[in-house]
Amino acid sequence: MDETGQKIIDATMSLVRDKGYVATTTKDIAKLAEVNECTLFRKFRSKKDIVLSGMEQEKWRGSLTPEVFENVSWDLASDLEMFMTEYMKRITPDFVKLSIGLRAPQIYEETAPLVMKVPQAFLSALTDYFREMNRLGKLPELDFECLALTIFSSTFGYTFLSASFGEELFKTGREQFIRQSVRTFIQGIAAPEAGQD
Repeated sequence: MDETGQKIIDATMSLVRDKGYVATTTKDIAKLAEVNECTLFRKFRSKKDIVLSGMEQEKWRGSLTPEVFENVSWDLASDLEMFMTEYMKRITPDFVKLSIGLRAPQIYEETAPLVMKVPQAFLSALTDYFREMNRLGKLPELDFECLALTIFSSTFGYTFLSASFGEELFKTGREQFIRQSVRTFIQGIAAPEAGQD
C-alpha cells in the first residue's frame, strides 16, 4: 500500500471507529486524509472497499489468534487469568469501538466474518484447554463450550463497558476484575449442583 492509500485507510478506519460507518462520508475521509475526493476514488472503488482493505491490515483488526493462549501451566486459576489478560491486552477500547462501527447493515455481511475471528479464537482455544484439563483429570466432564462462553462473556463484557464508559460506570480495575471473576468461576464449577445428592 502506498503512502496516500494508507492515509486514506487510516482516516477511514479512525472515522468509522469514532462515528460509525453510516455517518462517515467520503468528504470526511478525504479531509482527514488530506487528499481530495477524486484521489480517494482513484485509489478505491468505494467507502466499503476502503474499509475492507483496512480490515486486511493487522493494525485495524484484533490480533488475537489461538496461539496467543498456548503458554498454559495447567493450573486452572492462573491459566484463566492468562486467557482473560491476553484478550484484554489485545482487544483495546479502540478495537471495540471500531468493531461496533463495522456492524452497519450496509457492510455487516462482509465485516462480520472478520470481526468474529476474535471471539472464535478465544472460544476455540479455551474450549480445547478445558477438554485437555478434563483429559488430565483436573476438571470433571462438563459442557466445555458453555464454560468457555461464560468466561468469554465476562471478559468481553468488561472490555466493552470499559471502552464505552471508562471509569464513569465502575471503578473496578482490570486485574481485580480478572482475579475475582476467575475465583467466582472456579468456586461455581467446583460446587455441587443444586438439587443433586
